[in-house]
Amino acid sequence: MAIDTDRTLLLDWFRLVKRDLPWRRTRDPYRIWLSEIMLQQTRVDQAQPYYERFVSRFPEVVSLAKADLDDVLRLWEGLGYYSRARNMHKAAQQIVERHDGRFPDTYDDVIALQGIGPYTAAAVMSIAFDEPWPVVDGNVIRVISRLYGIGEDVRLASTQKQIARKADELLIRSQPGDFNQAMMELGATICTPGSPSCSRCPFQDSCYARRHDRVPFYPFKSPAKKRPHHQIAVGVIRDDAGRFLIARRPENAMLGGLWEFPGGKQESGETLCGTVRRELKEELGVHVDVEREPFEIIQHAYSHFTITLHAFFATLIDGSTPPKAKNGEPLQWVRADDLAGYAFPKANRKITDTLVKYHVK
Repeated sequence: MAIDTDRTLLLDWFRLVKRDLPWRRTRDPYRIWLSEIMLQQTRVDQAQPYYERFVSRFPEVVSLAKADLDDVLRLWEGLGYYSRARNMHKAAQQIVERHDGRFPDTYDDVIALQGIGPYTAAAVMSIAFDEPWPVVDGNVIRVISRLYGIGEDVRLASTQKQIARKADELLIRSQPGDFNQAMMELGATICTPGSPSCSRCPFQDSCYARRHDRVPFYPFKSPAKKRPHHQIAVGVIRDDAGRFLIARRPENAMLGGLWEFPGGKQESGETLCGTVRRELKEELGVHVDVEREPFEIIQHAYSHFTITLHAFFATLIDGSTPPKAKNGEPLQWVRADDLAGYAFPKANRKITDTLVKYHVK
């Protein structure tokens, strides 16, 4: 069968052209795990400098387990999807508690760790331990749907199961780590979404989509729902000592564990200044005066919604009670030149940059 020959050609191709990436120079399961977590929702060129800084600071799983979450989040800042960092920190602690600090070497133990699903578990087991677990990510989905002419909606669980079965059948079990990486590399560099280089593909003679001149039609993905847009207003409170008030988000919330300027979503019929006054009363129990115009307006997109963030200077009204977070999370008064030491979401970081630029004297 031609595809058996093509699988060997795929490995030959991979060994010739694979990108020289730091996580490909190791069999350390901790570092392979870190790379796989970082590469979820993040391009290789974006992830690589974060990976190198992270392993320099936390070279093995025990050092990550012992770290303060604030330090972990600060290193992660800018990568987004911060639950990945929180879950890694928790999983490192689980490895210390359950496995004496040694990264587990069975699929069941790996997938039992916080934040690890079938894809990551399969990647670690195959690459670090040479165990025959097929990896199915977005790149592999695209390769297999074109290779076998799978035209059903890849958002459907039934289609994903079909592709996973094909990936398992295709896997070279004697070399699972190299094969999985080769499939992902093929999707990332040759079998790309927009302009695939079919003439350079090891599967070109076997590929259903190429033979039937239907490459652009695979994979089929039903349209995503339109993302809602929210207007967000935050209050930047400064005290007499020139410090700014920041609040930490609950760990179980979106962007959990990061610091922010207090505020929230504008309600129907409410002015943005009114949003700041209401939110700070609800969140901190304080009454504030708010400047009429925002000093910073930021557009930002998350995976499921977009926002316009309006930052207003605000002042505590004389006689107002001291701020106290109703959710029990910490508050801090911080000088502008110390804000860099706290982990902020990307949109809030733009506010801190403005504060540093104009308020550090």
